[in-house]
Amino acid sequence: MNILLVAPATPDTFWSFRHIMPMLRRKAAFPPLGLLTVAAMLPSDWSLRLVDMDVTTLEDADIEWADWVMLSGMIIHTDASHDVAARCAALRTPVIAGGPLFTTGHEQFPEIPHFVIGEAEGVISDLVSDMTRGTVRAHYEAPGKPDLASTPIPRWDLVSFKDYVTAPVQFSRGCPFDCEFCDIPAMYGRTPRVKTPQQVIGEIDVLIDAGWRESVFVVDDNFIGHKARAKSLLRALIAWRTGRADGVPFLTEVSLNLVDDEELLRLMVDAGFKKVFVGIETPLADSLAECGKVQNTDRDLAAAVRKMQRAGLEVMGGFIIGFDNDQPNIFERQWTFIQETGIVTAMVGLLNALPKTRLFTRLSAEGRILQRTTGNNLEAALNFASRLDRDVLVDGYRSLVNRLYAPRAYYRRISTFLREYRPSGPRTRPTHGDVSTFAKSLWVLGVRSRGRRAYWCFLLRSLLLRPRTFSEAMSLAILGHHFRKVAQAL
Repeated sequence: MNILLVAPATPDTFWSFRHIMPMLRRKAAFPPLGLLTVAAMLPSDWSLRLVDMDVTTLEDADIEWADWVMLSGMIIHTDASHDVAARCAALRTPVIAGGPLFTTGHEQFPEIPHFVIGEAEGVISDLVSDMTRGTVRAHYEAPGKPDLASTPIPRWDLVSFKDYVTAPVQFSRGCPFDCEFCDIPAMYGRTPRVKTPQQVIGEIDVLIDAGWRESVFVVDDNFIGHKARAKSLLRALIAWRTGRADGVPFLTEVSLNLVDDEELLRLMVDAGFKKVFVGIETPLADSLAECGKVQNTDRDLAAAVRKMQRAGLEVMGGFIIGFDNDQPNIFERQWTFIQETGIVTAMVGLLNALPKTRLFTRLSAEGRILQRTTGNNLEAALNFASRLDRDVLVDGYRSLVNRLYAPRAYYRRISTFLREYRPSGPRTRPTHGDVSTFAKSLWVLGVRSRGRRAYWCFLLRSLLLRPRTFSEAMSLAILGHHFRKVAQAL
């Protein structure tokens, strides 16, 4: 059986990092972990090819070679997935589609004949048997959530590491919280399921043995959703690191209640975690209550951010504008909070109602849903009738994002972060690639781009005043180039 696995092209988004890829000498931020994991579940005697359209072109010859095309994506890949499906239909190669996009929105794709709804582990054996017999059903959906102990090591041999910035691994699925706007509870449940520490370390060892030396992104919905299991993994990672020369850094996503557990925070830093993405959403208490963000309510959000920074973690923050309780001053409130806390990577998005969420259900009942969401976290578009005037929201949002990523404001935010930041945990060593990237950034940011005067002032100030964190300062400066480009396109 010839199987073509296709990851559709990602449009220019906040997390695509497309505008800095030439400086990094890479083609894409992350390889398609879902497809690589599914590939590992298929029979070993089948012939597999993977085409990641973020790094290479999908040729008609690839489609014609295949007996089946397996297509996976997220909501952001809707348009690209339609294009892939149309090409496959024209060449009469059947498609089996799965992943978040198709789990919550397969009805949008009448041109695709077969779907895997939900997670593949529970249905893959039936699917493979039916593919072999030529009797593939229209839908496959497991009755429950799979035990991740059955999840195999991804087929890393199907991609080239040199194309990517960060390697993903997964420890858990699901999140105990039930934020109204979030589709994770609907897709993966509120009881986190985890891999064993041996599984996770085994996956990381495979990466390192294959030559990977860059960042590893633990792509969990909430890494600390099951705190006891997370601590077990962290202790195992600390033991695993003992005596190792490589300093592979980790990053992940966590909920803000990380700061309530001193031991968990210390273990994360000691295990080598350097960055965490946290859904902060809004400094407005009424809006947090509205969306059920219980883990963020009744606490000093700024103090929580600073606690993580002082422990040795860079906090990347998610923020949302457009809640029913938001007032016209929400843009200034968000600006002040982000600048004063030094959250350099601040992903601010307009609220959108994702399919299968409690928010979508509520707004549908209120007759307020206008259209489907595009899934782009940084797009000046709402898919529902907002309480605050729509033009006020869209115009204020565009202005806020551009203001946040203007050179002077952005560099000032880095400086604020570095004043609080206390580097800790395993040290990472600069590589030849890091030196090359820095040299290229001097030309792009210091000569060719607007804001070059602010860049040189920031570079010299960082070198003179904070030489120990100079590499972090320059890395964040480079990221800002991408964020400005995306903001300017709003």
